[in-house]
Amino acid sequence: MSGLLAPATSATDKRATFRAGLASDSIQRFPGAFNPLVAKLIQEIGFEGVYVSGAVVSADLALPDIGLTTLTEVSERGQQVARVTDLPVLIDADTGFGEPMSAARTVTILEDAGIAGCHLEDQVNPKRCGHLDGKAVVPTEEMVRRLRAAVTARRDPNFVICARTDAAGIEGIDAAIERAKAYADAGADLIFTEALSGEDDFAKFRAAVSIPLLANMTEFGKSELLSAKTLESIGYNAVIYPVSTLRLAMWAAESGLREIFAEGTQAGLLDRMQHRSRLYELLDYERYNEFDSDIFNFSLSGDQ
Repeated sequence: MSGLLAPATSATDKRATFRAGLASDSIQRFPGAFNPLVAKLIQEIGFEGVYVSGAVVSADLALPDIGLTTLTEVSERGQQVARVTDLPVLIDADTGFGEPMSAARTVTILEDAGIAGCHLEDQVNPKRCGHLDGKAVVPTEEMVRRLRAAVTARRDPNFVICARTDAAGIEGIDAAIERAKAYADAGADLIFTEALSGEDDFAKFRAAVSIPLLANMTEFGKSELLSAKTLESIGYNAVIYPVSTLRLAMWAAESGLREIFAEGTQAGLLDRMQHRSRLYELLDYERYNEFDSDIFNFSLSGDQ
């Protein structure tokens, strides 16, 4: 059955959709998915794409976002997410997991994983979370080599290569703009400027750079939380909400666990839980059952 064990939409078509969205007048909204099930929810609600955050992959492994995760770990999570959604998936590829040759290999691995695009950043390797102090960026020429290697390795011309610059908080916004222009010249399709402060900075960047721009609306960081409508009016082409779903889930999990610990029961939490029937709906239990009743012969009425 189409769309059951794999998305009905091919990776090639998802990449073309991402490209078309960036060229449209509508901002492309990419919430972060901390697991594949969340990606299904993002699609059902009606967003334009799914984001896989390196910080979230790290946090999910109980690691800080300081470059400890590997290409294998990140690409595997990306493949798991891309496998369940018809939406394009944009993934955080850190610095490319090494030198320019590693960035080139990263692109090929992510293409094979069904990803629609990735962003590479100009931080010194190993990187740090973009909203922490103490970051360092490589010289522009080194990042240009990183990008050129990635662009050269790309086999599907619609695979989106996004260049992220962390220079605004280190060298200033004017230097970040100059870097963005160099990255565009190197073949980047999309520019992601990390840790801009407010609407004026976002507008200044938009006025100075001619190719599509991505905004990061992460919570508790250095950027003012602007609405998608505001960003669209400024002229931004895409926005990510990288850690929002993980923060929502972890807050709920922690508060619930504390209540269970204190009360000795979860009875008072039921109205804050996703019902089994809703979970089964997201998982397409009924369609699996219809697919082959000889194999998938379970009943949805039983208590699991």
